[in-house]
Amino acid sequence: MELMNKIIFILASAIMLNSCNGTQPKQGPSKLSATEFSDKINTVRHAVVVDVRTPEEFQKGHLQNALNIDWNGSEFEQQLATLDKDQPIFVYCLSGGRSGKALAKMHEAGFTNVVEMPGGMMEWRANNLPEVKIELTGEGMDLRQYETLLRSDKLVLVDFYADWCAPCKKMKPYLEKIAIDMADTVTLVRIDADANPALCKTLEVVGLPVLKLYKNKELAWENKGYIGEAPVRERIKKHSIEL
Repeated sequence: MELMNKIIFILASAIMLNSCNGTQPKQGPSKLSATEFSDKINTVRHAVVVDVRTPEEFQKGHLQNALNIDWNGSEFEQQLATLDKDQPIFVYCLSGGRSGKALAKMHEAGFTNVVEMPGGMMEWRANNLPEVKIELTGEGMDLRQYETLLRSDKLVLVDFYADWCAPCKKMKPYLEKIAIDMADTVTLVRIDADANPALCKTLEVVGLPVLKLYKNKELAWENKGYIGEAPVRERIKKHSIEL
């Protein structure tokens, strides 16, 4: 009798396993590059593209047929609730910060098929992919104006940031402190990536934060992503010796 019970248990377990495998189709990757994202939304039927940036950012350029649901808006969850949780949804922002949080929130809410573009509009633009612009103005400074900022007998440290970028906010106080402490050596220039999309595309700034250190108008050092105060000071000291 004990042997029979074991056999029944094994058979039941096998049936349950096969049933689960049959009802849960394999999901594709939840994160795609800009080119993969573009290909995917053009091949998936009934795909919903969600832009979680602010309305102001959305107006300056967004993906075709995208819905604007502002991650920082007061009605984000209410607007999200209007979407079909089983429908393929493609989400993006400027460079991944907000879309990553939106992806996690959507998974918590029970959405079953969500794909994110972590590189966001920065990577999209860097690959010259098509976008829809409601306003054709407000592209910010051009490369010529940017190069004018680099004309200095001191080092020039350029900080590409955005108001919504948490690492950027964390770095801002110490960068401003460096600008004061090392005023004889370096000049700090802070550039809002949201206000200067064309320049970011030209300089291939596809994520935030980004630091670029120039010496005699030539790029001497670059850092992508968060970095602490000490290594930034070390880089400045190293290159200032050679001035």
